[in-house]
Amino acid sequence: MTDETFAPTIRTQADLEAAWRALMGPWGYGRHSLWLMVLLDDVPVPQLTEVEGCTEPPDTTTTEQFARLLARLSGDLGPGLRFAMLRTRPGPSHVEELDREWARSVYDACALAEVACEIVHLGTEERVRPLPPDEVMLASA
Repeated sequence: MTDETFAPTIRTQADLEAAWRALMGPWGYGRHSLWLMVLLDDVPVPQLTEVEGCTEPPDTTTTEQFARLLARLSGDLGPGLRFAMLRTRPGPSHVEELDREWARSVYDACALAEVACEIVHLGTEERVRPLPPDEVMLASA
């Protein structure tokens, strides 16, 4: 155990993907969750938030409520803030429609809240991978 705080500089998508891998480890996930990392001036705030039970895609009301939460956090923590999110679930690493729906909801909530959002990532038993907006939005068209 160490007293050092995890505080990498995250400026690129590759930096973020490496941070998720370092934080989440090489093990699989036994449940569906959404993890929220707050980045302030390119460094993670030393607390991750896990939202458990993310098995069904969020509806419009839930997305709007999440947007209000993100806007409030952004207002409370100040300028230079960005949000990074990771959806985790058990199972293989191929991207499922439910993963895309979660990513779309995150991107929609960030747009509604007018906050900066990093590339959403997916963590499975096999790997951590990015779910960029153009990939998840194109799949819904």
